[in-house]
This record gives sequence, C-alpha cells and structure tokens, in this order.
Amino acid sequence: MGFSPSDSNRPGFYRPQAEINVTPLVDVMLVLLIIFMITAPLLTAGMKVQLPQAQAARPLNPKEPVVVIVAHDGGLAVGAEPVAAADLVQLVKLKLGDDAGRVVHLRGDKDVPYGQMVAILDQLATNGITHIAIVTETGRDSGKKADAPPAPPAPETRK
Repeated sequence: MGFSPSDSNRPGFYRPQAEINVTPLVDVMLVLLIIFMITAPLLTAGMKVQLPQAQAARPLNPKEPVVVIVAHDGGLAVGAEPVAAADLVQLVKLKLGDDAGRVVHLRGDKDVPYGQMVAILDQLATNGITHIAIVTETGRDSGKKADAPPAPPAPETRK
C-alpha cells in the first residue's frame, strides 16, 4: 500500500493510495520463473540414448500372475484354492497355460521357515517354472525401534 501526499490543507501528512502496487508481485514471480528455468533441466536424470528398433519385440504381458500362497502353518494355496504339496506344480502349470511369459508370485507368511520357502521355489524351478517372484511388503513399521527385542513366543498348549 503506497502513501501519497495529502491535499494542500494538511501539509506533511500522507494518506493511503487506493491502487495496488504489483511491483513486488512481479519481482517474486520473475525470481520463481528463473529458479524453475534453471532447475527444470536438472530434473531429467540419466543419459540420453537412442534405442534400437526390433521387429520381433513383444509387448509385456498384462495378464495377472499366478499367486502361490504359503500359510504360517505350511498350508499351500494357488490363488484362493487350497492345494496339496504334491499337486502344486500341476496346478500352477494348469493356471499358467501355454503362456510362458506369465509370472508366479510366491507369497509366504513371515513365520514360514526359510527352508520350506526354498523347497517350494526349488520344486517349481525344477519342473520348468522359472519366472518366479517372491512378494514382500514395504516397511510400513519403520517407526518401531530396530533394537527392540522380539516378542516372546506364545505358550504351546497340548491336548
């Protein structure tokens, strides 16, 4: 808000002008424009390359993966369908069909022993299923202390 000299009746006093001074606004906008012009080229990371052309290239397969679930008690399921360990490979191959590009997602409970997960991976891989991904969760509990002792196991009850 600017001030202008008052009329001749009151010399030395200033009164507010009714106009908006846009000069500071224009100054701030020009500074922001310069900052964005300087930083915009820095946002593109990597090197520029010219990709080769291929005639036989196929697009990625948008089909849903086949999900193998290993429960904490060792039970297996393909999708929502429970399956015995002996029938796992047959059912996975049936779900995959002829599409060799589909992926098998292996979801194991965090309490499943490592050896059991490796045995299932090995069972699938030795039977020709090679596109296997192990599914994990992101670290949502990052706020917990890393050096906190683990919770004691629940007492077992035997009948």
